[in-house]
Amino acid sequence: MNTDALQSQLESHFKWFHQHPELSNDEHGTTAHIREILTNAGVEILDVPLKTGLVARIRGTTSRELGTTSRELGTTSRELGTTSRELGTTSRELGTTSRELGTTSRELGTTSRELGTTSRELGTTSRELGTTSRELGTGDGPVIALRSDIDALAITECTGLDYASKHPGVMHACGHDFHLTALLGTALLLQAEKENLEGTIKLIFQPAEEGGGGAQQVLDTGVLDDTAEIYGLHTAAKKTTGVIAVSPGPSHAAVGAFRILLRGVGGHAAYPHLCKDTIVAGAQIISGAQAIISRNTSPFDQEVLSFTHTEAGHTWNVIPPEALLEGTTRAFSVEKLTLINEQLEQIALHTGAIHGIAVEYHWHINTIPTNNDPALTDFVIETAKTMGLPVQSCLPTMGGEDFALYQQRIPGVFWTIGVGSPCAQHHPGFIANPAVLHTASELMADLGRGALRRLRGV
Repeated sequence: MNTDALQSQLESHFKWFHQHPELSNDEHGTTAHIREILTNAGVEILDVPLKTGLVARIRGTTSRELGTTSRELGTTSRELGTTSRELGTTSRELGTTSRELGTTSRELGTTSRELGTTSRELGTTSRELGTTSRELGTGDGPVIALRSDIDALAITECTGLDYASKHPGVMHACGHDFHLTALLGTALLLQAEKENLEGTIKLIFQPAEEGGGGAQQVLDTGVLDDTAEIYGLHTAAKKTTGVIAVSPGPSHAAVGAFRILLRGVGGHAAYPHLCKDTIVAGAQIISGAQAIISRNTSPFDQEVLSFTHTEAGHTWNVIPPEALLEGTTRAFSVEKLTLINEQLEQIALHTGAIHGIAVEYHWHINTIPTNNDPALTDFVIETAKTMGLPVQSCLPTMGGEDFALYQQRIPGVFWTIGVGSPCAQHHPGFIANPAVLHTASELMADLGRGALRRLRGV
């Protein structure tokens, strides 16, 4: 497939996915459309117990042929070994007969020696073929994985695109429509030349990246237990369109989410002295928490604490009995993330005590920091440069990415491609320029091919 034909096909798919966004763990239509495209291309889809999302597989013909040869040679080895033992027995039997029969003994003794020699020669052939069988191995070859995500966000789109979301309040505002479409392009490219692949490539169309536990769902199926390396891509909103940006080490932060529930005493707004005001207590918690980053962490550490959701009351003249505060914490280690949340909990509890208000504090880790393997990062850089693509290093981002859970088990790299958006990710005006879909597909395909060759030692 030439580049123009691939790009045209991918843009059509991309616009469909952008128009039909679905939230985490509810990507049924998205999954069905991905399945249809892959099935029509003849790509194998694995039977994996995922409610949404899917995993496809492309196996190199060479690896299967080697596996068959290995098994055939192993069988021949066993058969020849058996023949060797049988001829050896005949040799001994004929030797005995030669002693019993006198004159005939010399003739049969000669036959005995000849058969014995044949026995040794066949035994040697048996060992040689057995060695060849082991050298060729099982035939499965190395296995690597390429990953995209497929879910959208609860955002009302305001891009003005003629292919804007048709689902009110739901939008692909993080580029997952771009990611999954690029991986579909990779599947089409690899499927067309699978006879040249030096192993197996698994294609992960992961559900629920946006805090829905999607990576863990995939890992729990065991489908990646045999995987040697993994590669993922993401759009870079503010990077020049088509620029590849990647660096070794952490690229995305560990992410925590907290929830603070305040319970006081409500009442008439005219008589606040008869109430335990949850709004005032909540405001002081928000204000006091700002000192955690500015006065309790090193200026050289990259950490974030953001309140993103406050809720209290329903009308103008009533002091509400309850208030809710929610938000997120970010850091580049789980230890630092834990420390931020412990300090926030203390501020919330003590502030509540001052106001006579009960406080419940809950937090959890959404994902750990990503960690790009240095050697594999060099491999991505060299592959991109060989394709003639512009490559830049990238600063770590405080955004989270559950690709980190794959990297906890499998060496891998999470790389980005510039899409020249006028707005950042998670903004209602975010636009991923589809003009470089073919670039992302081709780079991912080259990474798959190259990784298999390197792992195979070719």
